[in-house]
Amino acid sequence: MDLLKRHLAPIVPEAWAAIDDEARAILAHHLAGRKLVDFRGPFGWQFAAVNTGELRPIKDTPEHVHMDLRHVQPLIELRAPIQLDITELDTVARGASNPDLGDVSRAAEKVAHTEDTAIFHGYPQAGIVGIIEASPHAAVSVARANDFPRAFLAGTDLLRRAGVTGPYALVLGPRAYDDLFSANQDGYPISKQMQSQVVDGPLVRASALDGALVISVRGGDYELTVGQDLSVGYSHHDQRTVHLFLTESFTFRVLEPAAAVHLAYA
Repeated sequence: MDLLKRHLAPIVPEAWAAIDDEARAILAHHLAGRKLVDFRGPFGWQFAAVNTGELRPIKDTPEHVHMDLRHVQPLIELRAPIQLDITELDTVARGASNPDLGDVSRAAEKVAHTEDTAIFHGYPQAGIVGIIEASPHAAVSVARANDFPRAFLAGTDLLRRAGVTGPYALVLGPRAYDDLFSANQDGYPISKQMQSQVVDGPLVRASALDGALVISVRGGDYELTVGQDLSVGYSHHDQRTVHLFLTESFTFRVLEPAAAVHLAYA
């Protein structure tokens, strides 16, 4: 017995494969932070916290004794519920190639958005500081799509002055992505100009990001630590519906705050 309890679900192997494939495809499309930061793990369910190497002083200790508390950063464990029709799943075993797995897709989008929000904007309740919050650099202002080449170069200049080497990626939130890929300069797409002449690292769309981000992808600056990696598990079922969940456990740490510059709309 493991915590996913998949063997208890009234789901045929072919349907499990379809569910896993659907979740994997949606996650691969929507997870942006993992393309930019260092990944550690997966270490399994029992991995509970990251050793930071820091000490926190303890007050009111016994006389003539100095005491410190070892500081660790705990992992958060999340679950997104999934409800599927059992009869619909059984059609997969009969050869159906297009079962309704919309709830799997929606759960995968929610989990991806949650993980990326923690990476880019932090999650104070879990002790996670995001990339934007941690950056000491003032945000570079963007008013329109034509400003992105200038803003990206201004961001990389700030990073170089801080001693942060490249290559540098451009990460675009939904508005920034739509603006950039719909803009033209003298009839030539600005996005193609940036990809061919300006950006030397990846160009990534991140649905959880506000604005845009210039970030070094040299490695060693940001760390995503995963205990249980993204998996679909079983909760319970009745005659018509099987209740599943998409789960993972993770935390995120900023190791070099100066390795990113936020591009914010004015």
